[in-house]
Amino acid sequence: MSNRILVVEDHAPDRELLRDWLEAEGLEVDCAATLEQAFAALQGNRHGLVLLDVQLGSQEGLDLIEWMRRDPRFRDLPVIAVTAHTLVTDYDRVVRAGCCACVSKPVNFGLLREYLRR
Repeated sequence: MSNRILVVEDHAPDRELLRDWLEAEGLEVDCAATLEQAFAALQGNRHGLVLLDVQLGSQEGLDLIEWMRRDPRFRDLPVIAVTAHTLVTDYDRVVRAGCCACVSKPVNFGLLREYLRR
């Protein structure tokens, strides 16, 4: 897996917190606040993982996965959902959409570290 992670998060404090923590873990981080920025970031870099906020303001974050799965270059790129929605039905929805894991906000960084090791 590439050492570069794309964080897709519209809330600036959450995006900065994730970026700072990931960089402290020794990872390279690109950030995007919108789906358009995420599409552009994926086109320009080789990422090993995407951390994806499920709700990006008025945009549905899971739309990014749908696009990724249609493109052979990104079809197998792992995605971890990061969401404030913690219901079992929400978890099922993100897994069905193609996420390999789901982390609730506020982020449990110990759990996120375990997911990153996998």
